[in-house]
Amino acid sequence: MADTKEETAAREAVMKTAQSMSAKGLSPQRSGNVSVRLEDGSGIIVTPTGIAYDEYTSADMVKLSMDGKPGKGEKKPSSEAPFHLAIYHAFPDAKAIVHCHSMAATALACARMEIPAFHYMVAVAGGAKIPLAKYATFGTDELAESAVKAMKGGYKACLLANHGQIAWAESLPKALELAAEVETLARQYIDVLSLGKPHVLGRKEMTRVIDKFKGYGKQA
Repeated sequence: MADTKEETAAREAVMKTAQSMSAKGLSPQRSGNVSVRLEDGSGIIVTPTGIAYDEYTSADMVKLSMDGKPGKGEKKPSSEAPFHLAIYHAFPDAKAIVHCHSMAATALACARMEIPAFHYMVAVAGGAKIPLAKYATFGTDELAESAVKAMKGGYKACLLANHGQIAWAESLPKALELAAEVETLARQYIDVLSLGKPHVLGRKEMTRVIDKFKGYGKQA
């Protein structure tokens, strides 16, 4: 069955987002993956497994139904497709997902450390911290469940223990931007830790910040 216009555009957008993620240094080598939810509800478009970013074509991007079944002739999807689907099922506002193994975020994840409110910009991920999901083997339903559990309560990003980070948003550009922000915060937090004990902002202040972020970056 031929692609709809939406599917063709989504394949191109996912490909370009993944290549941009790689170019920004957020995903070394072939690590990481990207997806977008199709607006018609028919499924998602996700990056394939085993293909280098600079070798991608839009036709390599994979359509999956919302229960994880690929269409006829599709390539093999990313091994992390289960957590992409789980996030879309759990969070209706999630329209796009970026998963990467960015250096600083991955370092904290491997140390099994979440990112507390050492800086008010932590609120960009939806809460007073960037939580840490418990470890589970990559590509498993257990990892999908762990990621969803970590992000319940309004979070749009989390670290994955001994793995990397995930960020979701209402569009591919915003998901990529959030992943980049998580990496910046992770790098800053590591630097702060090298200087001593961080001064973490309290719950009352972060509640104020989170409320202000509801209108952050919006024009009147």
